[in-house]
Amino acid sequence: MKKIILLLLLLTPILADAQIKNKHKKNKKKVSYAQGTLFGYWGYNRAGFTKSNIRFVGPGYDFTMAGAVAYDRPEEFGARYFDPSKFTVPQFNARIGYYFKDHWAISFGYDHMKYIFADNNQVQLSGTIDAGVDLVNNWEGTYNSEPIITDRKTFHYENSDGLNYLRFELTRTDMMFNAGKNDWFAVSTNAGIALGGILSFNDFRFGTNHEDLRTISLSGYGISGHLGVRLEFFRHIFIQTSFGGGFMHQVKVRTRPNDPSSYARHAYGYMEMNGVLGLLLYIRPTNSCDSCPVW
Repeated sequence: MKKIILLLLLLTPILADAQIKNKHKKNKKKVSYAQGTLFGYWGYNRAGFTKSNIRFVGPGYDFTMAGAVAYDRPEEFGARYFDPSKFTVPQFNARIGYYFKDHWAISFGYDHMKYIFADNNQVQLSGTIDAGVDLVNNWEGTYNSEPIITDRKTFHYENSDGLNYLRFELTRTDMMFNAGKNDWFAVSTNAGIALGGILSFNDFRFGTNHEDLRTISLSGYGISGHLGVRLEFFRHIFIQTSFGGGFMHQVKVRTRPNDPSSYARHAYGYMEMNGVLGLLLYIRPTNSCDSCPVW
């Protein structure tokens, strides 16, 4: 009997400690912003650009067009949005990310935008063009802020295949509202900052050279901020709309595929709106069930 009493006295603190821990045990539900959540999405965008001063350099010319206007080129909604061989033609967004900490995610994505130099662009031309370089517009000599109006048939510049912003983003997510059985519906907000490179597919028409298609170059970098609202369904599917904007600096856009000395350079601001459809996957064991104990 003495041994039994002694054993109980020794076990009492252990049992009491287990009871306290059990009282403070709480359940952790699957939520989109929890550490260990993997997500991905696909969608489409519209973009806008500020005016810029574009410098063009090549054999026999070095000039700048100040105040150049540009716009995006959205595809008319139709079958190509659903055709696997053509659905990358419109301006699209693709991204994959991971929540490395509750509320905080790192992601990498591809914003496929298009930058089209406007026709009938009213710009100020400065710089030099050697005789014989441009036999179409007959631009030659030295220019100092001379006003001109461009014609797409004789001068054109675009990144239509496209202006591809390959960026890393750090995102903060907060759930604002959840409802329904097992919280099947929720609304979350995202706020992020991003940094990345610009992959250009350039077309350029000038002088005696016709338009060269798809001159590819890693042409510069971008810095941006992004805000979005995410509608989540059944904890795994979401629809998201986002607004972003920032600064792009295209340091060297190659304009001729066989001539590295021919390039364009400019800096500008941009804005983007997109809508995407995405998927949430809970890949950590402690976040893979509806009620996992957290001690």
